[in-house]
Formats: sequence, structure tokens, C-alpha cells
Amino acid sequence: MRLIVLIVFATLLFSQDAIIPIPQKVSYDKAKAALGKALFFDPTLSADGTVSCATCHSFAHGGADDKPVSIGVFGKKGRMNSPTVLNARYNFRQFWNGRAKDLAEQIDGPVHNPVEMGLSTEALVEKLSQNDYYRQTFAKLFGPGPITYKRYKEALVEFEKSLVTPNSKFDRFLRGEAKLSPIEMQGWHLFKMRGCITCHNGINLGGNSFQKIGSIMPYEGAPLDDRYTITKNPKDRYVYKVPTLRNVALTAPYFHDGSVATLKEAIQKMAYYNLGTLLSDHEVAALEAFLRTLTGEIPDAR
Repeated sequence: MRLIVLIVFATLLFSQDAIIPIPQKVSYDKAKAALGKALFFDPTLSADGTVSCATCHSFAHGGADDKPVSIGVFGKKGRMNSPTVLNARYNFRQFWNGRAKDLAEQIDGPVHNPVEMGLSTEALVEKLSQNDYYRQTFAKLFGPGPITYKRYKEALVEFEKSLVTPNSKFDRFLRGEAKLSPIEMQGWHLFKMRGCITCHNGINLGGNSFQKIGSIMPYEGAPLDDRYTITKNPKDRYVYKVPTLRNVALTAPYFHDGSVATLKEAIQKMAYYNLGTLLSDHEVAALEAFLRTLTGEIPDAR
């Protein structure tokens, strides 16, 4: 009993500073971000001219995909659920298994992956160089000379740095500008008391550590592209970057394999797999109400 009390007390102390609001303004190069936005939404920059970054990262779905796995060029299916691009600037690594160290390195994956956009560096640069708008805009922003893959990535990164979602109800609550409803407040307390905050903390409520799905009860799905594929350490089976919970009400389906259809189900299963507990219906409803307060201002997709 004493150990349980100490754990709860430590969790409460930790939770006081564990989550901070997203800044209402962030710094980025607006001119380069405008070019990056055009690149992000342009499906011609793929092998068959049908897939853009926005295809798998829809702002209407919280910067993620509404399908369990995304459909790439020539109708090919991916293996993993597409994570949100919103607030990705705050992730300590990119991709579920953290194989990219930053936003610039992350771009290489979907561009070159034959089941996503399927372009070589040379093919991408050729497509950009044949477009009048891109030729003129790259020259204006970067100076004379040919369009390069490095400059393409630099513009995309600036756009992705702009994709933050401030002023969620919970952020406003943390700043003392709004009150949570009784059930939302219950959910916030449960989030801390049940231990969710142990992994989902920081500015992004996740995205800042690797954790195992099924740390208490074994996960029933396959260990797709987990940390083991990077480290070859057997202990890294089923270990993934903890996903952000910001805008989580918009990003269904859930989990690395896209196997969970609803937020309610995701709460129930994570409590079982990683906390070893079965939540009551009221606890699930309260946690869901709290998680819905994490939806911020979604960037303009136009």
C-alpha cells in the first residue's frame, strides 16, 4: 500500500509541469513555408501524379489519414498507420520507429518509398524544374541556380514547422483562460492518476520517448516496423515512439497498425495493454471527454 501511495504521489508531483501549452505563435520562414505548402499539396510530385503529402496527412483528419494504412502510388498499400504531421516539429524523432532524426530526414522516406510517392531524387528535381511556378519561386527564394533536392526539403520543412495547433481548450485551461467541464476535469484527473501521463507528457503529450505497446498485457497484433527493425535488440519488439495525443479526437483509426476504429476503443485497449486495467464505462467517457479538449486550431488547408 505504501508503494502505491508513493507512486501516486510521485505521479501527481511530476504531472504539475509535465504538459505545457503549444505557443500561440511559432517562428518559421513564411515565404519558404508558402512554397512548402504548394509542394505539400501537389500530387504531380509523385510517380503516377496522384499522391501528395496531403493525401496521407489530411488536415480534415488532424493531419493523419482516415484509413488504417495509406494508399500510395499505383494503388499500393502501406504497412503502417499514417501519423499526424501536425505539431511534428515537437517530436524528438520521426516515424513510428524513430528512424528519422528530424523533419528534413523524414521527408526522404515517403518521397522515395515505392509504395508512397515513389520518386528518385533525380525524378523529383526534374518534375520541379519543368514547372514554371517552381522555377520562378525557387529562384526568388534561394537565388540563381538549379532547383535542388536540398532546397525542396528546406521549403517543406518550413511549412511543416508552421503546422502547429495552439489554443486547445486544455491549453487555455493551463493558461488560466478556460475551465474544464466536470467530466473533462474528471478525465484530466484520471489521466494523471491512472498513469497515462507517464508516457503522454511534454508539449505534445507524447512524441518524446519510445515505449512498448503491451508492456503489461501482450499486444495481439504484429510488431510492424518497430524499434527492433532499427536496433536488432529483441527487447525492442513492439517498441514505438509514443504518439502525440494532440488532436487525437480527429485522427482515427488508431495505433501503429490502424487496427482501432474509435477513440473509446483506443482508451480501453491502451489501459488494458499498458496499464493492466479494465476501465469502467464512466472512466472511459471521462478520459474521452478530456482527450477531446486537446483539439487545437487546425491550420488552413487552402
